[in-house]
Amino acid sequence: MSPDDATSESLRATPARGANVHLRSIPGNVSWGLITANAPPVLRVASGATVRIDTVSQQGITAGIDPVAFFGEAGIDPERVLDDVKQIYRQVKREPGAGGHVLTGPVYIDGAHPGDMLEVRILDVEFRIDYGVNNSGPGQGAAPELLPAVARNIIRVDLARGVAMFSPRIELPLAPFMGIMAVAPPAAHAPANSKPPGAFGGNMDLKVLTRGATLYLPVFQEGAQFFTGDGHGLQGDGEVNGTALEISLTPTLQFIVHAGAGRDMRWPRAEDRDCHYVMGMDTSLDEAARLAIVESVKFLQQHAGLSAAEAYALTSLGVDFRIGEAVNHVKMVYGAIPKRLLPAHA
Repeated sequence: MSPDDATSESLRATPARGANVHLRSIPGNVSWGLITANAPPVLRVASGATVRIDTVSQQGITAGIDPVAFFGEAGIDPERVLDDVKQIYRQVKREPGAGGHVLTGPVYIDGAHPGDMLEVRILDVEFRIDYGVNNSGPGQGAAPELLPAVARNIIRVDLARGVAMFSPRIELPLAPFMGIMAVAPPAAHAPANSKPPGAFGGNMDLKVLTRGATLYLPVFQEGAQFFTGDGHGLQGDGEVNGTALEISLTPTLQFIVHAGAGRDMRWPRAEDRDCHYVMGMDTSLDEAARLAIVESVKFLQQHAGLSAAEAYALTSLGVDFRIGEAVNHVKMVYGAIPKRLLPAHA
């Protein structure tokens, strides 16, 4: 039996030891709206393993109608609706109080213990379909008073040209990333609703986490217990109307455990070719910004050998702070620290 055809039970029984694995987003392999702790893993891998993970967008599943009818209203033929989406809608129960996201996982990484750090290398992000959804309406987004009625947009994607066709005259470049990447939260916060992000990661909607970037997450539970979902074809910083270009994606991720490196991590961190990224999260946008500034100062003290005063000054002069997440109750601000500011070895 190939990994593509494996059931949830067979994946649990056969840990993957470094080989490439394809984890499907079938009903037995997903959690609807909850980031759990210590649920039975749908896959076990060793540190260093690479996993190709199918995910599905919650759009079309949470609308209260069959996803075939939901997308059919926009002219999407039934055969273009993923079988995974149809099966999840019919077979997976959404618990009361759970968030709307459909997450694939948990993936258990052998050797990961509380206090460690999980490095998640984003090797690729593939599109599964050529249409996405942007929804908003009354009471939604960062300016909830703006819309008097539900506004639903089904947006076609031209994969060959790498653009989303917002309107006949407006095209937007695709930049796919996973809105949610998370480890199991601390026991006191489990299960966590999938909507607000936290120290465990989750719904950060951090648009820099595209192909080639790396995410670092503190580990709170044995095996780390990784989840991902909420695929975005593109998004502006803030996700201000409440949704991005919501779309089903398949990321290819490599998991690497760093023993003891998560003990001093208050928030996730990330990096790409040009920058390190530090974060702060809070229900207050002002406090989220303050926390991100503190993280920048600490990072520069540690990696550039600066005093607190020097790091604070360099943060003011050379670090840009952006609103990564302006909605979903918990706000996230991130600071982009250019790598050129650091010693070559940092």
